[in-house]
Amino acid sequence: MAAESPDAMLDLDTWAFPDPHSVAEFDALALPVTWERVVGVEAGEHGLARLRASYPFTEFPVPGGTLPTAGLTWVGVHPQHRRRGLLTAMIDEHLLHCRERGEPLSALFAAETAIYGRFGYGKAADDLRLTVPRGAALRDVPGAEAHTVRIEHADRARHGELVARLHRAPGIPATPGGLNRPGWATRETDALWDSYWSDPKSFRTGSRESLRVAVVERDGEPRGYATFRRTLDWQMTGPRGTVHAGDVVALDAAAARALWGVLLDLDLMATTEPFLLATDDAITSLLVDPRAASPRVADNVWVRVVDVAAALAGRAYQADVDVVLGLTDTRLPDNAGSWRLRAEAFGAATCERTDADPDVTLDVRELGAAYLGGASLAALAGAGLVGERTPGALARASAAFGWPVAPACGWVF
Repeated sequence: MAAESPDAMLDLDTWAFPDPHSVAEFDALALPVTWERVVGVEAGEHGLARLRASYPFTEFPVPGGTLPTAGLTWVGVHPQHRRRGLLTAMIDEHLLHCRERGEPLSALFAAETAIYGRFGYGKAADDLRLTVPRGAALRDVPGAEAHTVRIEHADRARHGELVARLHRAPGIPATPGGLNRPGWATRETDALWDSYWSDPKSFRTGSRESLRVAVVERDGEPRGYATFRRTLDWQMTGPRGTVHAGDVVALDAAAARALWGVLLDLDLMATTEPFLLATDDAITSLLVDPRAASPRVADNVWVRVVDVAAALAGRAYQADVDVVLGLTDTRLPDNAGSWRLRAEAFGAATCERTDADPDVTLDVRELGAAYLGGASLAALAGAGLVGERTPGALARASAAFGWPVAPACGWVF
């Protein structure tokens, strides 16, 4: 594909993911891609046969730190060229490019969850979807009353720096003790921020308004924000509107309580529907009646370990561990074999190849699922996906791989 060919890229995307908008309407949106990471294959006069891209996350949050990670995205095959091995070729190329760039991880959001497991991606996080009734009772949090909330049209010139700074703040959103939230990727490129702030009228689905923002402050200092759009719906019984919340970010529990108190009590609205919340988000504990919010869990970010040694040594562990992992990896065979992982709780870790017999056996898919601390190795073993060779090793490894804060990414990339 010729460099920077947005029309060809958008045309294939509308073939792979049917969309009511024309390519011309898409042109009104800022494309979030990094063009040197976009790879397409042309099919003569038919345009592109396949396409993939990735985002350069240089500081992708993992337990206790960050690692360079390729955010795989814009993966598509034209219907004319399906079932010819094009997706397999794309993923193999992508993994090789990850290694060339020194990215030990790849991450993605799966359009179809049955696809990516066979390429070694594991479901590493879940997110929570809620439909919260207006005026839902919230538990009190000391200090919440000291905050004020201002509600404004979202404007990049006014809010861009604030949103970027708070979104990447340590411990966001409102995690205890400053612990980072694994998977909480921030938009690291100008193109991604351009896309975030672009708001053409043709793409406001379901009669939603333009983007709004609520900023929570204490003594004039911003302590959190939420982006949202409202949909007004008049029924015979009265207004039944919906608040569609995007980012909901707060620096601490008091700020979170003040922010949610406003989002759940906007005039003419019947419900508030936040998107992509972590499963342990503050709202899950603040709601007096969480059942009334109709909680649903969906898969969030998926992770693929590309470089075993760098990935396992590059994260922290919540318990001391010294274990030999026996790994299988059909797509990257040099990842396979025995790896000795040693780490101190919340301290340094090392991972080296060894000839020793494994204590725990697993496929790279299960390693990716457990990598961010969201999936338990013991639970995976209960499903027959992880094996134990040394008694007690599975329990120790499972405790170490966990993390006190649930992983999640707050936006689909």
